[in-house]
Amino acid sequence: MRGNATEEIVDVRDGICQFVPEGELLDTPENRAAQQSREALTEAAESGRILEAPCVLCDCATMELRVEFLCGIRGVIPREEAVCNPDGSPARDIAVITRVGRAVQFRITGFRRGPHGERIAVCSRRSVQRSFCLSALSSLVPGDVIRAKVTHLEPFGVFCDIGAGVPALLPVDRISVSRVSHPSDRFRAGDSILAAVLSKTEEGRVYLTCRELWGTWEENASLFSPGTTVRGIIRSVEEYGVFIELTPNLAGLAEPSPEAVPGRRCSVYIKSILPDRMKVKLALIDVGEPAPPAPGTPHLPLPADGPIRLTRWQYSPAGCSKLVETVFGEEQR
Repeated sequence: MRGNATEEIVDVRDGICQFVPEGELLDTPENRAAQQSREALTEAAESGRILEAPCVLCDCATMELRVEFLCGIRGVIPREEAVCNPDGSPARDIAVITRVGRAVQFRITGFRRGPHGERIAVCSRRSVQRSFCLSALSSLVPGDVIRAKVTHLEPFGVFCDIGAGVPALLPVDRISVSRVSHPSDRFRAGDSILAAVLSKTEEGRVYLTCRELWGTWEENASLFSPGTTVRGIIRSVEEYGVFIELTPNLAGLAEPSPEAVPGRRCSVYIKSILPDRMKVKLALIDVGEPAPPAPGTPHLPLPADGPIRLTRWQYSPAGCSKLVETVFGEEQR
């Protein structure tokens, strides 16, 4: 990797890479084949294969989830098998109900007869999540770069599925160096992203960070030159000036303008780039339409032979009076 970041290649493919976020198994040939017949489902149950199917409803009297297989057989996930909470507490109603309309992963633990004698598969989502926590999650350490899927957005951060529906939180201040007013400025639900593990709690909660993946100040500033006009996004308007994002990890300051509206695209003239102060001075030229989410392009792609583990990342240029860095493994929250 370029710049001042430090990386170490490690092999944890026997852990995290065995699991994927929910929704990614649904249309795989293996998953579809395992649901084509009663015999295939029986074989999947005996082998403990992880399956995925849409959750079509929740019986609010029993809080039992229903899934439907391609062969027409119905599956049910009892409430106690719907979620594996790290502290062992029962699943909350909202955690069960919100599975409806989404793909869920599970193992078939047995079969029972329905009220009309029909064959019903009894499934456990908790079993898959427990396997993830015991094998993959336990092997993760701060600095590991993993794939995640955005599930929903809150003002304080982004909730992500890091495997088998197990959640992790990406705090809003860890999304990028260029601050956003809301995570929806950067992401949408359903986005697949790369993130680094920031920290893990004793209770099993995982916090993520993305800002280390968008490049250092120097890497981003090298994309621009004084004397040019480029596109940007207005992120905030202050009395003393307008902060304009050029990339997720690089913003500049322009003079106050009555035309500036946060969240709008704009054209800016680059007056100067000052590495020793990490400053980019801009002049606002024109304000355009509202900007869509701008996730940026990671400077840190996962190699084919295994994931990356970051140990230290320095955003600020050498010689800059202000040090901006992340040392993974130190207390972050």
